[in-house]
Amino acid sequence: MQNFSISPREMVASLWRNRGLIKALIKREVIGRYRGSALGILWSFFNPVFMLLVYTFVFSVVFKARWSGGSDSKTEFALVLFAGLTIFNLFAECFARSPSLILANVNYVKKVVFPLEILPWVSMGSALFHGLVNLLVWLIFYTLLFGMPHPEALLFPIIMAPLLLLTMGLSWFLAALGVYLRDIAQIIGLVTTTLMFLSPIFYPVSALPPKYQTFLLMNPLTPAIEQGRALLVWGTLPNWQMLAIYFLASLLIAWLGFAWFQKTRKGFADVI
Repeated sequence: MQNFSISPREMVASLWRNRGLIKALIKREVIGRYRGSALGILWSFFNPVFMLLVYTFVFSVVFKARWSGGSDSKTEFALVLFAGLTIFNLFAECFARSPSLILANVNYVKKVVFPLEILPWVSMGSALFHGLVNLLVWLIFYTLLFGMPHPEALLFPIIMAPLLLLTMGLSWFLAALGVYLRDIAQIIGLVTTTLMFLSPIFYPVSALPPKYQTFLLMNPLTPAIEQGRALLVWGTLPNWQMLAIYFLASLLIAWLGFAWFQKTRKGFADVI
């Protein structure tokens, strides 16, 4: 029986070795999502534009919401909310799909030469594409309403790096677990919805009583959402010490998830 390396080096080497295949699969998945529609891939742009317009109307006109510590701008809340949702959706798209990644690609399991470990990378690539489109829409609206974005926004990829590693680790873990425990897909659906409301998307951490802030800070999505949003909207530099700890913890989770996937993949064909 073939042995699969669990070393951190293999985690990176597999990505580089199969980069051409990953790119092709991402392209096929993104285009396939809109195949048959009149506008095709343009829907990936129009969807976030429509949602941002809805958020702007609902929160600035209907609810007249204001962000705690923000300005009195009627549209700021919608942009703040959309920035947080863009970060969360990048995670949620991969997280929710991960338990069914292997089950949805059974034909690949039977092929000994196919690198199954790249499937979470393909899911991540598709989520990144839509996340970048959402970010582009956000930047366009921010520029039209408030002027040029803060130059600190260029640091946004650095803040997202730990979140991407965390997401990959969980995706590998859940992709393997989903083969052996089919109910995990239903559980993850509930967890994803719960995480959306327990993450500081619709409210800042500071809006909660101090005794609850500690629990919210335990949410692994909180650092990325809080610091990413502050960077984009107000140009606030991240807490570099917290970011370094977040990165190291996410790197460990990524490797543990990869190691779990490599250790358990031998039994995929038997279970499926």
